[in-house]
Amino acid sequence: MGRKWNNIKEKKASKDANTSRIYAKFGREIYVAANQGEPDPEANQNLKFVLERAKTYNVPKAIIERAIEKAKGGSEENYDELRYEGFGPNGTMLIVDALTNNVNRTASEVRAAFNKNGGNMGVSGSVAYMFDATAVIGVEGKTEEEALEILMEADVDVRDIIEEEGTVIVYAEPDQFHAVQEAFQQAGITEFAVAELTMLAQNELALDHDVQFEFEKLVDAIEDLEDVQQVYHNVELS
Repeated sequence: MGRKWNNIKEKKASKDANTSRIYAKFGREIYVAANQGEPDPEANQNLKFVLERAKTYNVPKAIIERAIEKAKGGSEENYDELRYEGFGPNGTMLIVDALTNNVNRTASEVRAAFNKNGGNMGVSGSVAYMFDATAVIGVEGKTEEEALEILMEADVDVRDIIEEEGTVIVYAEPDQFHAVQEAFQQAGITEFAVAELTMLAQNELALDHDVQFEFEKLVDAIEDLEDVQQVYHNVELS
């Protein structure tokens, strides 16, 4: 699964280079999570997960607090969680997750981004079956053997564990996300290189330079949309 970790690193690097955009997206995601349950992460697992993800992207405390306070204040701003599926050049596949207060606007914008950049929207289920929902947690300062021992002692099941460039990456079922994190936290690890619930492609495509350039233009156009939170795909980034 090393290639998949490379894709996640590329995605993080891209987001780190667009801090204002990613902070705005996290602000919306934190508000929605806090508004749908208790505004306390210890009583709201979804909010806790979003805050843990935000930490790996260095989202400022002020943005987090503002979003939570907005939820506490009883804002009537409501968002729908939407998922779109589609195709890009050379058989590439994409899944697009969005949070929106205007479903028609978002659907129109996502469709236009696909159409203007060499892709096309698919129907629900046309792509998702080729992806697996996966928890991905990365830690530094431990070997693969040490990390595996920590997880075994905590009786946590994982799909795979690899060590790459000084980072141990754990792939697990989504419902094991908190169990993996808590096992590491009990072992004294408080910082995570990555903490994501993602959609990993079962099979990845390698594209030649020109096609990858066109594909990345499509992904960038979709990610630039205000309502889009996540874009997953089946391309090996290089």
